[in-house]
Amino acid sequence: MKTIRHPEKQKNNSSISIKKPDWLKVRAPTSDNWKKVKDLMKSKKLVTVCEEAACPNIGECWSKKHATMMILGEVCTRACAFCNITTGTPNAIDVFEPIRVAEAVNDMELEHVVITSVDRDDLKDGGATQFANTIYEIRKKSPNTSIEILTPDFRNKSNSLEIIMASEPDVFNHNLETVPSLYNEVRPGARYFTSLKLLH
Repeated sequence: MKTIRHPEKQKNNSSISIKKPDWLKVRAPTSDNWKKVKDLMKSKKLVTVCEEAACPNIGECWSKKHATMMILGEVCTRACAFCNITTGTPNAIDVFEPIRVAEAVNDMELEHVVITSVDRDDLKDGGATQFANTIYEIRKKSPNTSIEILTPDFRNKSNSLEIIMASEPDVFNHNLETVPSLYNEVRPGARYFTSLKLLH
């Protein structure tokens, strides 16, 4: 399986590396809670956007037992210019992933959980059923945990939104990311008004 990070930069010779100022740097995470979360995600074979997107706040969040779980694998079918997640051909859906996510939520005793995903343009429903199944499994194990989802745009996927809303997430999110005039450059493969319609 061929994958790549930031494919849009491969032919861009103008990309330069700039030294970051000291105030922008963060300390490497070392807390006990950070290690517990890392070990739990590894043992459950789960992916977090915290790791895949190379988030600099991972130490702070994981120390507080906050983690945004990313379902549907770690390979995205799109190549947004701002994103660090690997682009390529994803693996088949892991049907047991929703159960493992629910177990992790229960083990961490979360009051609130955020579930996001890569784009899965290769799937008929864009991954909506996996979102719904994840919500159902979390409800079984942690009925008092509020569930927030951050979804792709499900472009050209019929009934995806209906599938997800039937599972009754507590919070539904979708990022527009930028203004319409920059979409072709920043979010190739996405359309501003498709995202806007999803949120309507």
